[in-house]
Amino acid sequence: MPRVNTSQAHPAMINLLRTGLAALANPNRAIQQQAYMKSTMPFAGVGAPDIKKMCREVFKEHPPDNQAQWLATARTLWDEMSYREERYIAIQLLATPRFQKRWLTPVCLPLLRDLIQSGAWWDLVDALAINHVGRLLATHESEIKPILRKWIDDEDLWIRRTTILAQLKFKADTDLIFLNAAIHGSIDDPDFFSRKAIGWALRELSKTNPDWVLSYIDQHKARLSGLSVREGLKVLKKGGRV
Repeated sequence: MPRVNTSQAHPAMINLLRTGLAALANPNRAIQQQAYMKSTMPFAGVGAPDIKKMCREVFKEHPPDNQAQWLATARTLWDEMSYREERYIAIQLLATPRFQKRWLTPVCLPLLRDLIQSGAWWDLVDALAINHVGRLLATHESEIKPILRKWIDDEDLWIRRTTILAQLKFKADTDLIFLNAAIHGSIDDPDFFSRKAIGWALRELSKTNPDWVLSYIDQHKARLSGLSVREGLKVLKKGGRV
């Protein structure tokens, strides 16, 4: 897919979102947010509930006309942001159910990969992995899964993390063969974010398939990090299974 053409973006929507963000800005909160997120990008200091409320109002008043405008608007907000919250808004736009239902198709995957790689931090990547790539995997499995299999061994930590987390909401529908492969793509990675993702995926799956998780951890405990094991067993320990 060619790069999204940002000239097709929705200018009225973007202007309203930026104006609304500026009106809600809190400089003191912004300093705290930037420090917590260890971000080089400045924050406006707007909390998630206020962002969601503003987005609902603006998206309802000025919805995109088509898939191209939807993607171009998100790309513009992401690339031309002055504050990190504009990237949160782009994610919110792409996650809006009525837009996803109409326009989230396999042609969106290259854009999502770009956003994951350029975002390169958990607050951006995890939402894209779970609510966007995961949604695509659920609705277009035959087209998306072969691509994600290639992502499993990608050099980019955040692309690999995406494959581990993409099925986080799948519960009993989790493809265990794919999850096993995704975990193994990062099982020897010493990075905290790889180890945390593995533990998180195992922990969520343990709620619906505890036997598989227990068996998996037992078979691979020599290679799994302590962090991954602790996270993976957290729910089972609380429930008395371990």
